[in-house]
Amino acid sequence: MPASMPSWLNDTAAPAVQRLKKTLENPCSDAALEALAATAQALTRRHFGRTISLYAPLYLSNYCSGGCVYCGYAADREIPRHKLTLDQARVEMLALRTMGIEEILLLTGERTPRADYAYLRRHVDLAAGIFPSVAIETFPMSEEEYRGLVEAGCTSVTLYQETYDPARYEALHRWGDKADYLSRLEAPERALAAGIRHVGVGALLGLSEPVMEMIRLFNHVHRLRKKFWRAGVSVSFPRLRPQAGGYQAAYPVDERWLARLIFILRTLLPDTPLVLSTRETPAFRDGMAGVGISKMSVASRTTVGGYSDHEDKDPGQFDVSDARDVRAFCAMLREKGLEPVFKNWDMVYRH
Repeated sequence: MPASMPSWLNDTAAPAVQRLKKTLENPCSDAALEALAATAQALTRRHFGRTISLYAPLYLSNYCSGGCVYCGYAADREIPRHKLTLDQARVEMLALRTMGIEEILLLTGERTPRADYAYLRRHVDLAAGIFPSVAIETFPMSEEEYRGLVEAGCTSVTLYQETYDPARYEALHRWGDKADYLSRLEAPERALAAGIRHVGVGALLGLSEPVMEMIRLFNHVHRLRKKFWRAGVSVSFPRLRPQAGGYQAAYPVDERWLARLIFILRTLLPDTPLVLSTRETPAFRDGMAGVGISKMSVASRTTVGGYSDHEDKDPGQFDVSDARDVRAFCAMLREKGLEPVFKNWDMVYRH
């Protein structure tokens, strides 16, 4: 039976939510979209200047215990499985540092004996000695485990709910710890309560009816910002991409709709970092940079490792659309009058 949805997640009474709903549900003319884009760009410049923060992901392992219908790493997929040793991870991290990357996002599948909490913590500790900022996108954890990652040097946790619809969530997550809807929903709060400085949230567009998904995402962001006002919250916009399982989006979202979503969320969340990954095409990313979007991944590999050795050992979690290297991507940003930023902080609070 599907989990019960918290009442705050489904609230549609707030004026901001009503505006979001109206914007996404109604047809939008080219002129209206241009006006919304202009407002989003002005707000982005006011709060983030002409800068785009950059980061890169590093997949540590593609072992997974989950049964997600839509994921290329699901436990029943017949793909080569790999994980990085500490020595291999160090080589990959140093390759990323050579590219100029200062913020790394470490990824794994769902928790397994081959890539468990202890494995992740060792790699966070390694990364913290190489990068000023270490984020993770892995399995949900207890508050005590998140506290241990803070001690190891983790600064940020990204965790997508995938879908906020409990019935769809149950249907899409066939087995494993990830099938626990409420545990995943509450994980960002556990991370922030443990001392994590920043959390990133999002919904995987294409899994469920998108308007209510975005209303619930907005309500989730609002709750986290209100309850943990000293911490940071960012929003990502992942869309389903081709992957090993061959799952087709039940609710396809096109680029025009996604652009409108980004623009309206920028007007409702003017100082919240909005993030766009290399799932999207170069042309779309170029157009969104600085127009709502303030943070982007670059030179991404969705295989395990892949930065020091470009020979693919597995098909990757999903297809990357923007394969430009760091130099080419930064050149594009500068041509648009934007400044790529790899680091604009000091980790004095670690001491």
